[in-house]
Amino acid sequence: MMTVEQLMASHKSNMETLFGLTSKAFEGVEKIVELNLTASKAALAEANTHTQSMLSVKDAQELLALQSGLFQPLAEKTAAYSRHLYDIATGTTAEFGKNFEGQAAEAQKKFMGLVDSAAKNAPAGSESAVAIMKSSVAAATNALESVQKAVKQATEMAEANFNAVAATATNATKQATAKKR
Repeated sequence: MMTVEQLMASHKSNMETLFGLTSKAFEGVEKIVELNLTASKAALAEANTHTQSMLSVKDAQELLALQSGLFQPLAEKTAAYSRHLYDIATGTTAEFGKNFEGQAAEAQKKFMGLVDSAAKNAPAGSESAVAIMKSSVAAATNALESVQKAVKQATEMAEANFNAVAATATNATKQATAKKR
């Protein structure tokens, strides 16, 4: 049975965790807003520069050269934007993941303490039931660890795939731009 002090300490810890995670979520949103504002300002400035360049074009060949020169930087900027957005999202998700793992480990530790306490105070003749209970807890712990490892591997694979797709898109744009010239 938990004491009032233990219950209050647990509640306080949970509230601190909640406020910490909320703060991290807002930091992620702030980073995304900042990224979008920066990208919008840059796009507006580039549109202005491009419009000025288009107005000074003297013939069709110069226009084609100007247009083909826009595709590669645009693809690179789009890839950089996507990469930055992905980094913000994975960074925020990693914070939540670390916190969850810590909370899960602490909860598991407390639960094992309760199981051990119950085993010590169990009536004579209940040893087999206690052994089954401990075995079930160990199996659940192993299953949780397996799921955590699988999620981590899937995340790493998704990041590798994202990087490969971004690199392929940038290279394809570079090749297409080079062929037009």
